[in-house]
Amino acid sequence: MADLNELSAQEIGRRLRLARENAGIRQDDAAQVIGMSRPTLVSIEKGARRVRIQELQTLARHYGISVNALLRREAVHTDLVPRFRKLRETEDKDTAEAVQLFNNLIKADVELENVLGIERRRNYPPEHGVNEGDVIALAEQHAQDLRDWLGLGPGPIADIFSVIELGLGIRLYQRRLSSKSKVAGLFTYEEAVGACIFLNANHPLPRRIQSAAHEIGHFYGTRQSPEVLEEDEKFLSREERYANAFGRAFLTPAASFSESFRQLKEITGKTTRRLIILLAHQYNISRQACGLRLEELGLAKKGTWAWFEKNGGITDKDVREVLGEMTDRRDPAKGDADRLLSHRMSLMAHAAWKRELMSEGQLAELLNVGRVELRDIIDQIELEESETDDLLKLPD
Repeated sequence: MADLNELSAQEIGRRLRLARENAGIRQDDAAQVIGMSRPTLVSIEKGARRVRIQELQTLARHYGISVNALLRREAVHTDLVPRFRKLRETEDKDTAEAVQLFNNLIKADVELENVLGIERRRNYPPEHGVNEGDVIALAEQHAQDLRDWLGLGPGPIADIFSVIELGLGIRLYQRRLSSKSKVAGLFTYEEAVGACIFLNANHPLPRRIQSAAHEIGHFYGTRQSPEVLEEDEKFLSREERYANAFGRAFLTPAASFSESFRQLKEITGKTTRRLIILLAHQYNISRQACGLRLEELGLAKKGTWAWFEKNGGITDKDVREVLGEMTDRRDPAKGDADRLLSHRMSLMAHAAWKRELMSEGQLAELLNVGRVELRDIIDQIELEESETDDLLKLPD
């Protein structure tokens, strides 16, 4: 932990302001807790007046954070929660839950990387504006430009999550939210931590793939603005219509998607349930997204998907009858989301503990887990490593 005098008054003030904002506490209330006026607290947060240790301890308790976490050199202090609050006139509990979890994941991820000396590679294309021209045509062109820039080729994307994390170097978190949450995805960008995407792991794989492509659209076209994607999003703003169109075009490029459709329709003679099932499976998208994309590209009549819905839909049973064993796709991110900590976060926590860079207490606070649960994770990895060590002792 850094000594109080090792950090500038401005840096301590900034960290205190962010901790207060993240806790949702007003300046008047915080000032009252330490028995001072609001202008004095403002002076502390601006760095004009250095905070005293007793004041720091009292404020930290009130904000629900330890003094250690406030002063630790590698600690990450972001303003993610307040940025999302400014995004909406009213903050619903679903958004608040998702943003707080997102914020906690980013802070823990970045701080552990800093502690361990891990450098995350960024491969960001320049941000492209969306203020001029036909927004749908612009999104189609930008999606194709990014595919070309990444060298993805014309066909379906096999693993969009790897494209996000490895191809672009964006931080990606897939974790479960409360069962009734309407949040599908989040996006934010801050220079200190980079671009970050959150996906609701409760959603089925095709839905998360679509949400991921949508958030890539925000990364490419409106990077400086945080974004919340909901299940029933209306896509009213220009930025949302752009991201929605970008996502469709990124996953189903007009030329290759049209050719795949043509090859199937030459056999079926018309747009059938089986055709949509096969095409959706090929491009890793939902049946609904497939049907609507066909309409958008003029490959199927307007109202085709609505007709299917009115006439029994295209059910999971239909899919299983067509695809058989191929119906169940591997979804390792879903399993990882069921863990208390992701595999990567668990490994970093263990490494920080083993190298004596952070204590169990510091790690438990950073990761928002109990010390008993953290100890179980560390012990499990320790056991696995000891077994590996024994294996390495075997003769060649």
